[in-house]
Amino acid sequence: MPRKPHDSKSFDAKSKSFDPVALRRRANSLRTTTRPIGLFSSLKLELSALIVIATAIAFIMAWFLLKVGLSGWIAMPITLAVALGITYFFSRGMIVPLRQMRDAAEGMADGDYSVRISIGTDSNDEIGQLARSFNEMAEELQHADQMRSDMIANVSHELRTPVSALQAMLENLADGVTEATPANLEAILNQTHRLSDLIAFLLDLSRMEAGAASLQIEQFDFAEFIDETVEPLEIADAGHAHDIEVRIAPDIMIEGDQDRLQQLFTNIISNALKHSADDTTVLIEAHENDELGTVVTNVVNFGSQIPYEARSDIFRRFVKGKTGPGTESGGTGLGLSIARWAAQLHGGTVKVVDDTRGANFEITLPKYHTVE
Repeated sequence: MPRKPHDSKSFDAKSKSFDPVALRRRANSLRTTTRPIGLFSSLKLELSALIVIATAIAFIMAWFLLKVGLSGWIAMPITLAVALGITYFFSRGMIVPLRQMRDAAEGMADGDYSVRISIGTDSNDEIGQLARSFNEMAEELQHADQMRSDMIANVSHELRTPVSALQAMLENLADGVTEATPANLEAILNQTHRLSDLIAFLLDLSRMEAGAASLQIEQFDFAEFIDETVEPLEIADAGHAHDIEVRIAPDIMIEGDQDRLQQLFTNIISNALKHSADDTTVLIEAHENDELGTVVTNVVNFGSQIPYEARSDIFRRFVKGKTGPGTESGGTGLGLSIARWAAQLHGGTVKVVDDTRGANFEITLPKYHTVE
């Protein structure tokens, strides 16, 4: 099959038209140039060194030209031109990265978050630090933009599934195809619960965006709290025959908002159950750290491991874990993100730690709530 001729008008993938500004930005972002300056750890030192070098060379040249007999009216302009040329050559190393940042910022303003700074990132001065920070910011913005673009598709998919199931079930009931038996009504109720959970996730996401949430702090027995959290999960998991083993001392007391903490532990334990093969064990163990005044809880999913490079990404919003044998698909990709948010509200942390037994989520919470 003959290849289609290249159409220069399709250069810009977003606008489907040739954009010379975008072409210039792309060329600048891909061009690599060695900075003539950037060896020092401070821009002040670099400017001082540049002034000293230019002054010294200008002085030596002026002395040499006068020595060979040239008139001062001729020697001085030549000396100034050389000094300006040296200054321009070395100062270019300061200006080029800034120009590239300007072009990259213009590209990001147009919605192109793939641009990166390629000049000056290896230097130790303030410009090098700024270039590296700019690239990190661009990478985060690119990821956030991708997550936003995926959000509508993810939420639409998650809403469509229970809504379609509810519509089909209710149509069958209305048409008399199926009867309103307890089993059929329970199936409809399960779909409404799924919708309710998704709406709760989205409400929690809006609270996360707002950056704050009210907490109802009270002291409670941690072992009893975990038992109450696990009980509905065991009922919902009956078809998979997971064994949830709890190892928590009965005398651990903790302060916090039970609703938020239940949200935290429900999401973590549900995630462990979802990524565990049937007839396997999920371990929940907790101990007090008297030195730090914290309660450390580990939720261990025996079997599957989480790669080290993916351990921070799984806590991002709308990032779903990989599925495989013995795992359930679906989900919103919000559970772990909301769990980390709930832990941070209490001044705690959630992270994945090394464990040869499997995926180990470690939750650290302060025993006593401190108002900041």
